[in-house]
Amino acid sequence: MRQQFTATLSELMKTDERIAILLGDIGVFGFRHVFAEHPKRIYNIGILEQSTVGLASGLAMTGMIPVVHTIAPFLVERCYEQLKLDFGYQQLGGNFISVGASYDYAALGCSHHCPGDVGILRNIPGMSIVVPGTAKEFDILFRESYDNQKPNYYRLSESANETDQPVSFGKGCMIKKGNKGTVLAVGNMLQAVLDASAGMDLTILYYTTIFPFDRALIQECIEENDTLVIVEPYYSGTLALDVLEALENKRVKISHIGVPRTFLTNYGTKAEHDQNLGLDAGSIRTKLFSIFK
Repeated sequence: MRQQFTATLSELMKTDERIAILLGDIGVFGFRHVFAEHPKRIYNIGILEQSTVGLASGLAMTGMIPVVHTIAPFLVERCYEQLKLDFGYQQLGGNFISVGASYDYAALGCSHHCPGDVGILRNIPGMSIVVPGTAKEFDILFRESYDNQKPNYYRLSESANETDQPVSFGKGCMIKKGNKGTVLAVGNMLQAVLDASAGMDLTILYYTTIFPFDRALIQECIEENDTLVIVEPYYSGTLALDVLEALENKRVKISHIGVPRTFLTNYGTKAEHDQNLGLDAGSIRTKLFSIFK
């Protein structure tokens, strides 16, 4: 996805002179051609993430479209106040593109983990949150939304689904229709859900835009007394409020599969964390069988 990110931005900068990129000391090599072609519209600010967001808001006030890129915990958790006040409160448009969440950088330990990013940013009114599942999906979703005059957060991952889906900003989509219940998969969790649910008679919904949340799709697909399982690549239960509000007039059993709300003190790879936390396909399949028995 990061390669697609650089390719998408490099192309858009050729046609939209309002775009300005601010980097937090990562991605510099990937944008080396942009530094050469547009030296006045791309800057490596360095390890000054809070100042970078403030600078981005100043650019937005002049009519520019800022794009800020760095690792998730440093962009979201370190800069929350600036995102809230400089962009949310002032209703400015800008784009914030992270890598590393929830624990893609597992080998670097807890300082580089950020499973709380989506839940944190949900507290900023007007903030759009996008969790693409493939590189192509990022390209589609970013092009549709980067100039929407809102603060937008794009959560890139080191892992991706095997197949692109017909995504659209602000919309979920139905992957398959079943009769025994529904699974809502977010972003790059779709592949694990598809593998886990093979042979099961389930409806699979797929969401890449988390906020604004597509309530119409889930209202259409969920019937009275249905069972819904939400599979999220960040802290479990983050989507609960929006789902409950969408289904407030229906009695539905809701279960969550996501990152547990605990600190990960061990090191290793993302795949090892997935397995330890029950987020690999095998573990999810066991949970689905227990829920839809």
